[in-house]
Amino acid sequence: MNIAFIGLGNMGGPMASNLSRAGHNVTGFDTAMVTVEGVSNAASATDAAQGADVVITMLPNGTILRAVANEIIASMSPGAVFLDCSTVDVDSARAVATQAEAAGLLPLDAPVSGGIGGATAGTLTFMVGGSDAAMAKAAPLFDIMGQKAVHCGPSGNGQAAKICNNMILGVTMIATCEAFALADKLGLDRQAMFDVVSTSSGYSWSMNAYCPAPGIGPKSPADNGYTPGFAADLMLKDLRLSQQAAEAADADTPLGQAATDLYRRFVEEEDGKGRDFSAMLPRFEGRGRG
Repeated sequence: MNIAFIGLGNMGGPMASNLSRAGHNVTGFDTAMVTVEGVSNAASATDAAQGADVVITMLPNGTILRAVANEIIASMSPGAVFLDCSTVDVDSARAVATQAEAAGLLPLDAPVSGGIGGATAGTLTFMVGGSDAAMAKAAPLFDIMGQKAVHCGPSGNGQAAKICNNMILGVTMIATCEAFALADKLGLDRQAMFDVVSTSSGYSWSMNAYCPAPGIGPKSPADNGYTPGFAADLMLKDLRLSQQAAEAADADTPLGQAATDLYRRFVEEEDGKGRDFSAMLPRFEGRGRG
């Protein structure tokens, strides 16, 4: 396929490179004018999108997605897939999908899980919203960039799945870090804590696969000084999206709101910016009840 890839950052760059290595003709554009192996550079997003069978975007937020959509949709060929892999608000995803459909395009919102490592290794999970026809056309690309693509329903449902998943992740990581800090103060060895919880009713992905305690469980960012695998800044972004969606849908999400407030404080007022989201553990270690 002829593929345009707009947004060649830490996630988009490796994804585009994997598509090129698989034999697709990939033309990229990024405002930072980065160079990605196997990807030819276009002078603008519009130039990249012209004549493409699939246009993939990986962008920071819904405002930028809407601006890029306004720029490129008129230049895209009818029947082309507009595949947005950004994590944005549900309203922006659905608005762009409506705009794309009106132009005869096949829109998909397909945010990802798996981080930079998954993007590089081609093991991402895609949560996809859009039509069956669009899903079928993009399926071979999902197979290259990831290990799983779940069709979640109509446009916007991919974003809905992503923010619901990450709301759970933010809440469970905080609970896991709180529990380790409490175990420390109760004199419970961290390895014993892990051995019990990881095989009991308290087990979770945060504990079992991404343990925030250094030297405990499988290797995780905690073993590398909390260098981000998934940055606290990005968790805060996703939690804010979850609360924006909850407000729009009149959904009661008190733990989601509490997690949002804690990560906001951690990132904006403490030392969480630029650290992994599991660095909540050293935060709780140094705090008392007050």
